[in-house]
Amino acid sequence: MPLNADCLIIGGGIIGLATAYQFQQAFPGKRVRVLEKEPQLATHQSGHNSGVLHSGIYYRPGSLRAINCRAGKLAMERFCAEQGIDYEICGKVIVAISEAELPGLERIYQRGIANGVRCELIEPARLREIEPHATGIRAIHVPEAGIVNYRQVSQRLAELVRSAGGEIQCNAKVIAVHVDRSPLVIDTTAGSFSAESLVTCAGLQADRVARLTGDDTAARIVPFRGEYYALRPEARHLCRNLIYPVPDPNFPFLGVHFTRMIGGQVECGPNAVLALAREGYRKRDIACRDLWESLSYPGFLRLAGKHWRAGLSEIWRSVSKRAFVTALQRLVPAVQAEDLSPAPAGVRAQALLQDGSLVDDFLIERRGRILNVWNAPSPAATASLNIGRLIVEQLKMD
Repeated sequence: MPLNADCLIIGGGIIGLATAYQFQQAFPGKRVRVLEKEPQLATHQSGHNSGVLHSGIYYRPGSLRAINCRAGKLAMERFCAEQGIDYEICGKVIVAISEAELPGLERIYQRGIANGVRCELIEPARLREIEPHATGIRAIHVPEAGIVNYRQVSQRLAELVRSAGGEIQCNAKVIAVHVDRSPLVIDTTAGSFSAESLVTCAGLQADRVARLTGDDTAARIVPFRGEYYALRPEARHLCRNLIYPVPDPNFPFLGVHFTRMIGGQVECGPNAVLALAREGYRKRDIACRDLWESLSYPGFLRLAGKHWRAGLSEIWRSVSKRAFVTALQRLVPAVQAEDLSPAPAGVRAQALLQDGSLVDDFLIERRGRILNVWNAPSPAATASLNIGRLIVEQLKMD
């Protein structure tokens, strides 16, 4: 069949769109096409996140997450400034509540220093100056953390891709990938498309789409739903910017925190529970295939066996608003149940290995003409422009 594109990208989230944009910057004479299975772009993780411009303080020095977060944050700030997208460098605090959390706070601080993050250890008096309603015995202040709306960023990237001659096809769910043909042929619900090279950025469906290309990397996506409340307008003064706890080093999630959004609202959360569907944003959303794959996967069973106590706490906070409030009051004692209203949930695509360990870094694999993004957890949105550049650099190796 005739060639439809030089590069075809599966996935119309922020990673796929940033890759298309960077491809056009690198190869202005070549054609790029993005395929998205939903009617709209940035429907899943890119449109269901807290909008934080992460500094890179948490990530292992030298990891792809650390390197791409630092470079990607600067690239995102420049992009937003050039494109007139609202963003704000508002700062955040990471708060230790007890003596037992001080070693963890120190580890995070040392990682920040190693990663080149502007940060400082502060005492309670300085914490109260920054966040008057937060409590703790010590904290890290990260003044360079920020906030932005990644759905707006995604929409602007799509506009730029289209204006430069790129094609974006929605309602195009991938059914098959014919890797033995030249050019490659991709069958979708919107027809078949051909391309010289293929990039998959399928997020919650990353493992399934990658396997359509013949990639048998030993990982599987397990979805975790992040549940949130929002501070009612009259209670928003309780959080000026971003208030985070010291994460439990033995548990793979950050814990509930307070996040001011670029529109002024303040989200509280997330609670992290197994989603009963890969795109299950509501508790009643169940997909039998997705649920069976998660519950029968040895990696998830081993993870659950290791963290069952913490998992039960997450489930309890999911069903008990009082328990959720109690967790929030560790950081901001003044918050009350009546200050909170339900907020939309998100679903995190977490790649798990068979031994139960989380893939805790970006995982991008190239096999010939095909490049698969297997795992792109936070700070993927912050780092998206740099991840897109990294992908395109690998395509340049032909």
